[in-house]
Amino acid sequence: MNKYQDLVNAVKELETDFQKFYERGQAAAGTRVRKGLSDLRKLSQEIRKDVQDVKAQRKAEKQKG
Repeated sequence: MNKYQDLVNAVKELETDFQKFYERGQAAAGTRVRKGLSDLRKLSQEIRKDVQDVKAQRKAEKQKG
C-alpha cells in the first residue's frame, strides 16, 4: 500500500503547479507540471512492474501448492 500512497502524494504535489499554470498563466509552473507528470509516469511503470511480479509469484506459489 506504500506505493499507492507514493502515487497519491506525487499527484497532490502537482496541484499547486497546475493551478499556477492554468489559472495564473505562469509558464514555469507548466514546466514543473510536465516534469511531475514524467515522474508520475516512471512511478506508474514501477508499480505496474511490481504488480506483474507479485501476480507471477502468486501464480507460481499456487502451482507448487
